[in-house]
Amino acid sequence: MPVNDEINYKTNPLHGVGLKTLLTEIVDHYGFEILFAYLNINCFKTRASVDSSLKFLKKTDWAREKVEAFYMYEYKNLPRASDEQFELSPRDRIVPAGQTPGEPADLSLEDAEQLREKRARRTASYDSASGQHFGNENNERESSSSSSRHVSSSVDPWANWKK
Repeated sequence: MPVNDEINYKTNPLHGVGLKTLLTEIVDHYGFEILFAYLNINCFKTRASVDSSLKFLKKTDWAREKVEAFYMYEYKNLPRASDEQFELSPRDRIVPAGQTPGEPADLSLEDAEQLREKRARRTASYDSASGQHFGNENNERESSSSSSRHVSSSVDPWANWKK
């Protein structure tokens, strides 16, 4: 295959950066408290250390990708990925040649709290707009079940998981 046809992943700031190096950089810059506040991953709160967090992140794809995206878009301060690129894992994304990493974003616990509240409002409006957080399925199931089961399933949505 000619070199021209190969995808150039070298524009991605994660290219050639190991997970331990990446984690050490963001912990040194932001600290575990800020990482937990923004990413809400318990390995940054409970007995937080680079080694224990690294162990967890190596086993957990979703958490590792969340940390890698944080590294790219907060620490390296790149513009957000296109919808097409966002579908890929952070390590597989191609950063356009004109986009170069900037200074790390200034993050605070207050900003993290505001972001968390904004996400909660967005989730609540999504749930109320769709009207289906636990959905109409449970309502149909509850109406056909006895009244004692109806009470338990309204408290515990998993109460009727077995018929």
